[in-house]
Amino acid sequence: MERIIATYHIETPIAPEDAAAILAGEQSSGTFVAVPGETEELKRRFAARVESVERTGTVTAPSMPGASSPNGTFHQATVRVSWSIEQFGTNLPMMVSTLQGNLYEIRAFTGLRLIDIDLPTSYGTHFRGPAYGIAGCRELTATHNRPLIGTIIKPSVGMTAAETATIVDTLAGAGIDFIKDDELMSSTANNSFEQRLDAVMDVLERHADRTGKMVMYAFNISGEMDEMLSRYESIVDVGGTCAMVSINSVGLSAVKRICDEGALAIHGHRNGWGMLTRHPMLGIDFKAYQKIWRLAGVDQLHVNGIANKFWESDDSVVASIEACQTPLFDQPNPLPVVSSGQWGGQAFETWRRTQTIDLLYMAGGGIMAHPMGQAAGVMSLQQAWQAAVEGLDIDQAASRYPAFAAARKKFEGK
Repeated sequence: MERIIATYHIETPIAPEDAAAILAGEQSSGTFVAVPGETEELKRRFAARVESVERTGTVTAPSMPGASSPNGTFHQATVRVSWSIEQFGTNLPMMVSTLQGNLYEIRAFTGLRLIDIDLPTSYGTHFRGPAYGIAGCRELTATHNRPLIGTIIKPSVGMTAAETATIVDTLAGAGIDFIKDDELMSSTANNSFEQRLDAVMDVLERHADRTGKMVMYAFNISGEMDEMLSRYESIVDVGGTCAMVSINSVGLSAVKRICDEGALAIHGHRNGWGMLTRHPMLGIDFKAYQKIWRLAGVDQLHVNGIANKFWESDDSVVASIEACQTPLFDQPNPLPVVSSGQWGGQAFETWRRTQTIDLLYMAGGGIMAHPMGQAAGVMSLQQAWQAAVEGLDIDQAASRYPAFAAARKKFEGK
């Protein structure tokens, strides 16, 4: 019988082998005490199994409260535990409940982080994965041989639909590939979803008629299930190509239901990600996290950016990009979305570290606040990526491209 294997990094005041056994028991057939009915036959079929325990070190202070050590020592280890898929089948919420669930509350752990998930072959057959992914998003935007260049409508909230459409007009005229609602914008008192959809699509259709290129606009449909489906259908009806969902807010089942529609590329915004991962001994690593959302069918997934405005290190960002571009079964790979305090200057290090152009490279303020205007902001990102791939350094790029030079003067060091 196929098994799913989860890899954890744990910290515990007891022997790691004993803590791993507690983990396996708590998340399958066992509890804190033996109960009638938990027969050997039942355990052989349904009990989780500790596959390996590798001790990695000790610390003298717990990473999380709730447990003490009689000798002041806390052991850290990498643990692999497996479950028969008979326990939850292909039910993704139940898989997550099993692999994470109550684990973070168990007193035996002063640290626990889900690092990776090894999925069985049958999951590759059952789950379609992204409907579009990298290749599909390139086709929808007619963007090839370079990163997709995108932006976020700023100010995030407060503008009317007409004001939003005016910005979109400028950006589309500058040759941008992708625009999205901010995750804070859905439907406000002065800018309803329906008004914005109509106003923006009127602009994009006009530019598409002129250029043959339909700019991808990710309309934020996050909300209750019926409302999301209604908004999704509205985007399809007017010829849009993308919907944005705040995946942590609406939940796994809702995201999968939306992705299963298959008519739009789904932009997965991970706002709330920090509370799931910021502490190195708590939560979930992006390597495991992205597999869950790929199974659900998300086509684009945020990975933060080099020298970003948040807490995440460059090494973590690079690892996240690599995770998205690592094949999962024969499904399309999701498009990594690079964002958070980006301007053209980070393109050089992003290219050096990743050697990939299969990215959606987004700058909000880096485009919207460009000193020469928003069109020049788009141009500066295109110029930066062209220079980086050609092997120019940032000084050479600034000498060659005035729009990039102006961006560097304004944004470098901020």
